[in-house]
Amino acid sequence: MNKDSISGMINAVKAFHEKNGFDIATKSDSTMFYRQNMLMEELGEISECLTKGKGNIAEEHADLFILLLGNCIVMDIDIEQEFWTKMEKIMQRPSKNVAGFNRVSEWEK
Repeated sequence: MNKDSISGMINAVKAFHEKNGFDIATKSDSTMFYRQNMLMEELGEISECLTKGKGNIAEEHADLFILLLGNCIVMDIDIEQEFWTKMEKIMQRPSKNVAGFNRVSEWEK
C-alpha cells in the first residue's frame, strides 16, 4: 500500500471498509444520514479537544479524514480532482475580515 499519496489513503480506507463489511455500494438516505452523523460526532470530539483539553486532537482529525474519504468512496467522488478544482477556485477569491478573522468565501458584490 502506497503511504505517500492520497490514492494510497483512499485504497487503505476502501480496504478497511471491505474488511469490516461496511456498506460502500449503497447510497441510501439512511446510510448517508448515518455517515453524516459520524462526521459530526468526530467534529464534536475535535471541539472537545479544543475546549476541554481532552483527547488526542491529531487522532480525531485522522478519524474525520478517514470518514470523509469513506464518504468519497461511497459517493463516487474523485476527491483528488475535486480538491485541485476547488483550490484553483479559492485561490482567485479575495479574503475579507469578518469579526476579526480572515474569510475566503464567495462574497456578493
